[in-house]
Amino acid sequence: MQPEPAQTNDAELLHAIARGDEAALASLYDRYRLILFGLLVRILGRREEAEDILQEVFIQVWRRAADFDEQRGKPFTWLVTLARSRAIDRLRQLSARERLATATALEAPPEASDAAQDAYLSEQKEIVAGALAQLPEEQRQTLLLAYFDGLTQTEIATRLNTPLGTIKTRMRSGMIKLREFLGDRTASLRSI
Repeated sequence: MQPEPAQTNDAELLHAIARGDEAALASLYDRYRLILFGLLVRILGRREEAEDILQEVFIQVWRRAADFDEQRGKPFTWLVTLARSRAIDRLRQLSARERLATATALEAPPEASDAAQDAYLSEQKEIVAGALAQLPEEQRQTLLLAYFDGLTQTEIATRLNTPLGTIKTRMRSGMIKLREFLGDRTASLRSI
């Protein structure tokens, strides 16, 4: 008689997921979905948001299972860290949206348009558009996603399937280049 094989451990499941094993992902999901869902509900306070984030966490596990390093911690700790980080990102995003909505609601309706002011703003928009056009594509894309689409750095990294550190570097480098270019341009406008 053979002993019953031991249940596959979590690290082995992550290695299998890294090789594209969907059954391993399903097994890991079944093991931890309730625990992680409970954590997410406590952080977010809303079941719908927690469901969305839980799905995002396991999508991230599918994409980044190869990044798991057994020397740095246990699989459960890694999963909890992913879930907590995604939940905090969502809280920040929701908070930013609420602040924007409040500010917009409190904003006074615009008065009659001033032609000189409109011309100045139009010229400023052209300068910014020109500055953005001079950035390398990766930096421009990252800045547009952050400042015009309202995505967090983590969301941008996920959307572009790029490491978070790379996204942070692109944003910083892009902002430095924009500041240099816009500083020169706005200084020349003020002297006119």
